[in-house]
Amino acid sequence: MELQDLRINYGKGAIPDGKSPGNPMMWFGDWLAEALSASLHEANAMVLSTVSEKGSPSSRVVLLKAFEERGFLFFSNYESLKGYQITLNPAGSLLFFWPELERQVRIEGKITKADADVSDDYFYSRPLESRVSAAVSPQSRIVSSRTQLEQIHQDFLDTYPEGTFKRPDNWGGYWLSPDLFEFWQGRRNRLHDRIQYQLVERKWEWNRLAP
Repeated sequence: MELQDLRINYGKGAIPDGKSPGNPMMWFGDWLAEALSASLHEANAMVLSTVSEKGSPSSRVVLLKAFEERGFLFFSNYESLKGYQITLNPAGSLLFFWPELERQVRIEGKITKADADVSDDYFYSRPLESRVSAAVSPQSRIVSSRTQLEQIHQDFLDTYPEGTFKRPDNWGGYWLSPDLFEFWQGRRNRLHDRIQYQLVERKWEWNRLAP
């Protein structure tokens, strides 16, 4: 089958006129809760996009670990490619895609580091070997082989078998504070529903967009 022939006629949901909540964060919470209750695989996975100093975009999948009115929380190595790009340009975007529900949510905003206590709380809640990986991985750097990575990991684990080591200073959380949301619901005949919210003078204004 040719790629151009691959086609799905969506129709599992709808966003009727006048049914858009005033607070997009609450609406996002409702949609995420539905994705979780449907036991979707990695329902908290999101595509994070950042921008280089030359304006080139870079995207990867990360996991959402919390959300509240201030924004969306994820964790990373601060010296990774995304950490470097965030330092240069704190603008970023998130994309959640739940194909089983025929939904996606796009979010744009400013990224800032989380407080140390937030990073500590999450770091020490992780399994030991995950903490070791965070401590030893030179994320985004060139390594000679998989064997080298595994040896570094094992050597560190042998040194701290009880996990008595501190969170590395170069690892922690980020908040993306949103100023734009777009909720997308697949509809028949490609007449999809798109509802966009923009933060204007600390108030959310929303509009329906053409698909």
